[in-house]
Amino acid sequence: MTVTSVIRPILAALSLLVAASPGRAADSPSTTDLIRVETGGSSGITVRLGEDIASLVDDGTTRRLIPVVGQGGVQTIADLLEGRGVDLAFVQLDVLDYARTQKLFPDLETRISYVARLNYVEFHLLARPEIVSVNDLAGQIVNVGPASGDTSITAAQLFRLLKISPVPGNDEPGLAIDKLRRGEIGAVAFVGGKPAPLLRLADTGGLHLVPIPLTPEVVAAYVPSKLNATDYPGLVPRDAPVDTVAVVTGLFAGPVAPGSDDYRKLANLVDTVFTQFQTLLAPGHHGKWAEVNLSSQIPGWQRFAPADEWLKRNASVVAGQDLRMIFMKFLDERAKVSGAQVMSQEQKDALFDQFRRWQSGQNN
Repeated sequence: MTVTSVIRPILAALSLLVAASPGRAADSPSTTDLIRVETGGSSGITVRLGEDIASLVDDGTTRRLIPVVGQGGVQTIADLLEGRGVDLAFVQLDVLDYARTQKLFPDLETRISYVARLNYVEFHLLARPEIVSVNDLAGQIVNVGPASGDTSITAAQLFRLLKISPVPGNDEPGLAIDKLRRGEIGAVAFVGGKPAPLLRLADTGGLHLVPIPLTPEVVAAYVPSKLNATDYPGLVPRDAPVDTVAVVTGLFAGPVAPGSDDYRKLANLVDTVFTQFQTLLAPGHHGKWAEVNLSSQIPGWQRFAPADEWLKRNASVVAGQDLRMIFMKFLDERAKVSGAQVMSQEQKDALFDQFRRWQSGQNN
């Protein structure tokens, strides 16, 4: 008897066992709803936000959210529109307005809809010590990442408003920071929620963040913000926060037909996220969720119908969430102004509960 004659029946038996396995996708269609959300890369925070949503909606059997890393900018909108396996995407609103103004996609306003207006992402301008203002960058190379990317679009608009003309560079941010340290370029621009992982993990010794002049033209287009030493130890002096601007982001859904299976999947996800949104404000999730107000609108764009319907059904719940967010922001701002110790989330929650009980008594 040869070795082959012995092995052949064993392999045949193993093949039958594998074919009979209930885990084979080809023979046993999955009953799990798979939803894909496109995020930016690891240098920003949307990957983390996508993970937070996934941890909230994944129930292990019927529903799963899969974050997909995309290129950002205009490409994200294209992925959302053109059936590339993306159901949802994080999109900067200035990029969306750019795509509409430039007429890059026909009927854009009617083909996508927003689930929620999300957090702010901040503009960072990293440079060597000799660059003390944006005016020092005129004619120098400022890296803005991929052309038509998030940072590239924001930087072009911002520099135009500031009336300066740097030369755009298109390297990925990590490589650009290496070039900056060697003196090959003038600065690195990056748009990302603070504290941006890129600037917390890269070697930024000897560099600093350049302030953005908050001119009337800039403030009319963007939201004023600040970068401080808590966000970036070593890059920002403890007693001298750096002025900058922030961009609003949103979670958008692509074209989906009402009544379709994809529509049902997204409607179920929206219901879960909105109903359990308070979970995202708990420790262990990204702090940027505290900037989200589910009822906030994005003027000029339509809201995804299931999200709009949920908000109408739960108006009283949303009002309570809005009040809680305002109350928490008041406590944080009060601590900054007075120099008092920042409260833990548990202390804030307890104080808010006391406030609600007092408010209920006032209304009786």
